[in-house]
Amino acid sequence: MAYRKYDTCFFERYAMLQLQQILGHKFDDLVNCDRPDLQTPGTHTLGIEVTRAMEGGRQAALKMLKDISGISAVEGESQSDIEIMQRSGYGYGLHSGSFTGGIELDYWMGARPMKEIIANKVSKVSSGFYGDFREFGLFVFSNEPLSVFNAYSAVQYTIELQRTLDVKYARLYISAVTDFYACNLEDGISNEFRVSPYLVDESQRRSFFLSSLDYRCADH
Repeated sequence: MAYRKYDTCFFERYAMLQLQQILGHKFDDLVNCDRPDLQTPGTHTLGIEVTRAMEGGRQAALKMLKDISGISAVEGESQSDIEIMQRSGYGYGLHSGSFTGGIELDYWMGARPMKEIIANKVSKVSSGFYGDFREFGLFVFSNEPLSVFNAYSAVQYTIELQRTLDVKYARLYISAVTDFYACNLEDGISNEFRVSPYLVDESQRRSFFLSSLDYRCADH
């Protein structure tokens, strides 16, 4: 099967759509760029880096080899969704994350556990690798279910890493297929307001998926 060459544009577009449709107008002007992946054009107001984490590490990645889209359709699954996954090479969000597309598999095979990827991205933003923005956000995809407790643990870990840094992330966003967590990393916030959970229903996920297959963004 001939796939378009591998890139991360699908996931960056998916992240942008989730931010815009779940959290609102603050994200309306985002564009897909590089270093960081999502930016407000021209103003350097907001920069968001998009990445992926896999709590189970390589074992989880190997398990996904069994879940490549298009192997077979089982009773109760939409054949049209299977065909879209076969053509596009992506399956994130469809069927509650139970399938992984052929191109998408490369994305998850390169994932690292949550703490490791957060530490790497915190180091990069503090070094100036992502440039100079008024506010930085970190958007992390997970193909495994994550609870509110998991999200809160990621927040506490990130806050501790950033405690003495001058340049840091103000927000952490976690997309875990059926769940989305918007997390506030700023100082002086009560712990009860650190994590805001959102359920992402099947119709929303399908909308994000189909819209993200629009490859009009530039390759990078």
